[in-house]
Amino acid sequence: MGHTMDDMDIKRQRLLAVALNWPNIITYGRIAGVPVVSAMLLYGGDTARWVALGVFVFVAISDFFDGYLARLWSQQSRLGQMLDPIADKLVVAAILLVLCYDGTVHSYHIWAAIIIISREILVSGLREFLAELQVSVPVTQLAKWKTALQMVAFGFLIAGPAGDKVLYGNTEIGLFGLWVAAMITLYTGYDYFRAGIIHLAEDE
Repeated sequence: MGHTMDDMDIKRQRLLAVALNWPNIITYGRIAGVPVVSAMLLYGGDTARWVALGVFVFVAISDFFDGYLARLWSQQSRLGQMLDPIADKLVVAAILLVLCYDGTVHSYHIWAAIIIISREILVSGLREFLAELQVSVPVTQLAKWKTALQMVAFGFLIAGPAGDKVLYGNTEIGLFGLWVAAMITLYTGYDYFRAGIIHLAEDE
């Protein structure tokens, strides 16, 4: 019995060590930053916009560092592998929804947001399906560039009207970047879908 308790204690300690390693703590910070950015945008006003942008910059930069540090320190974990894509989807979906709600993304530009969110959902479902078949779909270089462009566009849009007072056409730059990201999203989404269809056909 003593050995069993010792084993359980060891497992708890290992789980705690994984849960509290720096890469995962950074990921928790990214997730916690989403409601902060959303709240500032919903609160409104120039000061709130700049605060939202500052928090978003932390979220965007930390997206690189959590994975980089996990590899550098050999601290990759299943928890991190689960949380990282969840954080990515939360950032994209929540910020786009709030930007549409407050009118920064408006009129026909909302379609760009719909394209991006739809692709995120579809690719998540496809990855889950392929994971059950033990098939991994690597992220392409183009998809990485799309993500980078998308984050830059988000930055301009989060600054929004406050940014327009500093940089002429700031919001329009963000909307243009959003559309470019949406078009690349369609292409990369098609690549993922094509990879999934092959395995689906094999299953049939």
